[in-house]
Amino acid sequence: MNAHVLHRRAFLKVSALAGGGMAFAVGVPGALAADKAAAAALSVWVSIAADNKIVITSKNPEIGQGIKTSLPMMVAEELDCDWSQVSVVQSDYNPKLYGRQFAGGSQSTPQNWLLMRQSGAAARAMLLAAAASKAALPVSELTTDKGWVLHKASGRKWSYGELAALAATMPAPDLAKVPLKDAKAFRIIGKPTVGVDSARVLRGEPLFGIDVRLPGMLHAIYETGPAHGGKLVKANLAAAKAAPGVVAVLQIAGTAVADGLVDGVAIVSTNHWYAEQARELLAVEWDTSASKGHSWSAYAAEAARLHETGVPADLRRDGDALAAIKAGTRQITQRYSYQYLSHAPLEPQNCTALFQDGKLELWAPTQNPGSGADAIERNLGIPQASQTIHITRNGGGFGRRLMGDFMLQAAAIAKALPGKPIKLLWNRTEDLQRDYFRPGGWHNLRAGIDGQGKLVGLADHFVTVGQGGKAGRSAGMRDSQFPAGLIPDLLFAQNVIPSIIPTGPMRAPESNAMAFVMNGFLDEVAEMAGRDLPSLVLELCAGDRVVGDRGDPTRASGAFTTGRARGVVERVLADCNWAGRPKSGNRRLGFGFYFCHLGYFAEVADVSVENGEAKVHKVWVAADVGRQIVNPFGAESQVRGSVIDGIAEALHHQITFTDGEIEQKNFDSYALPRISATPEIAISWVLSDYPPSGLGEPALPPVLPAVTNAISAATGKRIRDLPAKL
Repeated sequence: MNAHVLHRRAFLKVSALAGGGMAFAVGVPGALAADKAAAAALSVWVSIAADNKIVITSKNPEIGQGIKTSLPMMVAEELDCDWSQVSVVQSDYNPKLYGRQFAGGSQSTPQNWLLMRQSGAAARAMLLAAAASKAALPVSELTTDKGWVLHKASGRKWSYGELAALAATMPAPDLAKVPLKDAKAFRIIGKPTVGVDSARVLRGEPLFGIDVRLPGMLHAIYETGPAHGGKLVKANLAAAKAAPGVVAVLQIAGTAVADGLVDGVAIVSTNHWYAEQARELLAVEWDTSASKGHSWSAYAAEAARLHETGVPADLRRDGDALAAIKAGTRQITQRYSYQYLSHAPLEPQNCTALFQDGKLELWAPTQNPGSGADAIERNLGIPQASQTIHITRNGGGFGRRLMGDFMLQAAAIAKALPGKPIKLLWNRTEDLQRDYFRPGGWHNLRAGIDGQGKLVGLADHFVTVGQGGKAGRSAGMRDSQFPAGLIPDLLFAQNVIPSIIPTGPMRAPESNAMAFVMNGFLDEVAEMAGRDLPSLVLELCAGDRVVGDRGDPTRASGAFTTGRARGVVERVLADCNWAGRPKSGNRRLGFGFYFCHLGYFAEVADVSVENGEAKVHKVWVAADVGRQIVNPFGAESQVRGSVIDGIAEALHHQITFTDGEIEQKNFDSYALPRISATPEIAISWVLSDYPPSGLGEPALPPVLPAVTNAISAATGKRIRDLPAKL
C-alpha cells in the first residue's frame, strides 16, 4: 500500500480510541472550502472498538428513503465485517467534517457509492497490515472474513477489535488504489436488509423531530397571515399573553432576505394545546393587498391568453420544428395542465431550539440542514460556527424539508427567549398552507407526423410561474426534457406568470409533471399515427445513442442512453403481456416511460373505470438504476411508495388558492392515498453496467401517464389536466 502523511488534507484520517480501537474518516478534497484544490471534508466516520463492535456514522438525513441503512452497508461490505457487528448512528450537521449533508435529488447513492466502499476497504487494509505486523507475516498470506483476519496456513485468526488499536498506527492507504471487492463476492450489498431504525419506529421510540423532549422545554406556535404575501397590521398580544399557560407572546417582523422570515406572532406556552388556544385570542389584522388577484383561476386565464398571444422565450430550438410540423402529413395541437401540489408529510414541520451565550442548538427533522443554517445566519446574524444542528429522523420529506423556514422560525423565537428550550410545531392546516408547493403549469403542444406515422416535429409552449420573468423554484423545464435530442426538429419555449405563491422541489421535481404531459401528448400522437405509445418510444430510442445532458454537458453520467431506455420498455411490455392486452372495454392498460435522476423507468397500469371512478388494479414497473441494487428491500419500498404517490397525484391531489389563500385546510380536502386503493405492484430490475443511481424519485413520474393513458383508453376521453376528472 502507499503510505501518506496524516494531516488535515489527507484522504484518510485515522485515530486511536480510548480503551483500545480505531476510528477513521475518509476525505473528499475540495468539497467545501474556497480553496477547492487543497481542502478536505471528512465524509464518513467508522469506529471499531476493542470488543469488536463497529459503529458507522450516517451523515445524510434519513427521511424514509433508507439511506441510513444502505450507506453503512456499503462501508461494511468492503470492511468485510458481519452486519450483526454493526450499529449505525446519525451524525450532527458538520460540513467541515462530513462534507455536504442532504437528502434530495436521489443523490445519496451515486455520490457515495465509491467513497463509502473505499472507506471500508481502507480500514480493512489497515487491519490486515496490523495483523501482518503483529504476527510477522506478509499481508499476502492473510485474508478477512466476517470481522476476522485469518491466516489459513496456520489456522490463526485475530478479531478486528483485537487489532484495531494497532491498526490505527498503520500508514494510511491511497484510496484511489485500495482494492475493492468484485460484486460476485458481496455478502451485504445486494442482500435484503431491514432498516436499522425499523424496529425502533414500530416500537414508537422517540426518533423524530416531533418526539424531542428537553428539560424545561416550552412549546411555540407561529401565527402567519392567511394569504401568502400578507403583512401584519396589528394583533391583541395582551389577550393572548393572559391566556392560561402562556409564557410569552412575540411579534416578529419579516425580513427582506430571500427565503427569510415572514411576518408573524409567536406564542410560547407550557404545552402546545395552551398555545393553540391562545392563538384564537390574537384577533390579528393582516394587510393582504399584495395577494389580490393571485388565484388559480386567474393564473389559468393568463396562461390561456399567453398561449394565444404571448411571445415565449426559447428554452431549446433544434432545427425548425414549426416548419417540420407544418410539412407533416398530419398535425395535432393540444393543451395540458396540472395543478399545484402539497408535500403533505405525515410529520408536520417542527424544530426545537435553544439559544444561550450567543450559541444556537437545534434539533431538526431536516433534509438539508445547511439550508436552515444559512437562513439563520443571513436573517438572524448567528454565524454557522455558533450553530449546532442535531439531525433527527424525518417523518416524510418529499422535498419539503429541503427548505429551512421552520428552523429559522424556531431559532428566531429561541433567540428572543435565551436560555429556554423552545419547540416549534406547526399544525396540519399550517403545514398544508405554508408549503413550498409543487407548481402548476400549462402546456400548448404541437406535433407533426409523416406518411409513415413517424414523428417529424414537436413544439411545446410552456407557461409557468415565477418572478421577474424567471421560472420559480422547481417551476422550470429542462431543455433536455424527453424527447429532446431524439428528434431533429424540436422547440421548447416558455412564458412566466408573476406569482407570490412559494414553490419548491417535490419528489421528482419538474419530472413529476412533465412525464404526464409528454407521455400523454405522445400517446395522442401515436394514436393519430395508428400505433401505440411504446412503439413510438422505441422508435425514438432506436439505435445505440448517448444524448448529452444539455443542462450539464460535462456530466456524462447524466446523459440519456437509448439502449437503457429500450431495455426497460421491452421488459415491462413482456411483463404485462402488452401484445395481448384488451383492445376494448372499461378496463385497459396504459403505458408511461421516463428518465430522470439517472434512472430509467417504464411502467404499465391496469385501470378500470366504473360510475365515474377509476381503480388501479396493478402496476408493472421495469427499472434500470445500474448494475447493483444496494438494498433490495429498501429499493422495492422506494418504488412502491413512488407508485402510490404518483397514483394519488394523478387522480386526487390538488392545491387551489384565491387571492393568495390556500383553500385546502386539512386531509379532508387533501386526502392521502389509502391502503384499500393500493394496487398490486410488480417490479423488475433491468441490470446494466453502470454505477447504481438513486431510487427516491425516478420511479414516480411514469406512473402518472400510465394511469391517465389507461383511463383515456377505457373511456375514450383524453385526460389532459391533473388531477384527472372523469
